[in-house]
Amino acid sequence: MKLYLKGLKAGVPIGLGYLSVSFTFGIMAVSLGFDWWQAVIISALTLTSAGQLAGIEVMVSPGGYLTMLISQLTINMRYSFMSVSLSQKVSPKFKGIKRWLLGFFMTDEIFAVASNEKTVEPKFFLGLSTLPWVGWTLGTLLGALIGNVLPPIIMASLCIAIYGMFLAIIIPPAKKSRSIFIVIVIASLLHCAFYYLPVLKEIPSGISISISAILAAALGALLFPIKRGQEEAENG
Repeated sequence: MKLYLKGLKAGVPIGLGYLSVSFTFGIMAVSLGFDWWQAVIISALTLTSAGQLAGIEVMVSPGGYLTMLISQLTINMRYSFMSVSLSQKVSPKFKGIKRWLLGFFMTDEIFAVASNEKTVEPKFFLGLSTLPWVGWTLGTLLGALIGNVLPPIIMASLCIAIYGMFLAIIIPPAKKSRSIFIVIVIASLLHCAFYYLPVLKEIPSGISISISAILAAALGALLFPIKRGQEEAENG
C-alpha cells in the first residue's frame, strides 16, 4: 500500500494536467458528432491524446480504416519504445498481466516520472497511473457533457486548447536544440503541402500526418546524425 500511495502522489500533477486537456478532447469529440458516452469510452480505453485526436477525425470519414491503422501506428509507436525501455527497470514482480498494464497506461508523462525510479514496482506504477487515467476519463466526460450546451463559437475556441498542449511539448526542446527545431519546421511544411497542394490535399489527413512525421524524422536523422559517443554523453 505504501508503494501505491507513493505512486498516487507522484501522479497528482499528471492527473490534473490530463483533466484540463481531455476536457477539450471531450468538447471536440461532441463537436464532430460523437455522443458523450462514446467520447468517454474512447478516452477510457486508449489514453493517447494525439492518437485520439487523429482517430476521431478519421472516424467521421467513412471507409477510413486503412488511414486509421497507419495514423495510429505512427502516432502511438513511441509508446512501444517507452514500454520496452521502462521494462529494463521494472521489478521481477512485474510479469504476466502486470506487463499488459504497463503497456496500457504508458504515456509520455507517466514514462518520464517512472523512469526516475531506480526500480519500478507494480504497485508504484499502478498508483502512478491511477489519477492520470481518472483525470483523462473524467475530463473527457465533463467536456463532452458541457459541450452539448455551450454555444458553437465557445466550443470552437476551447478546441484550440488541445493544440496548445502539443505546442507546450515541442517548443521547450526546440528552443534548446537547433536540429529539433529544424525537424519540426520540416514536418510543418510537409503537412502544409499536404493541406494546400492540389494533388496532395486529396490524401486523407491521417495518412498525410504519418507521411509528414516519417519524412521529417528521416530527414532529421540524415541531416543531424547522433554519433555513439555523443549519444552516451547525452544519456549520462
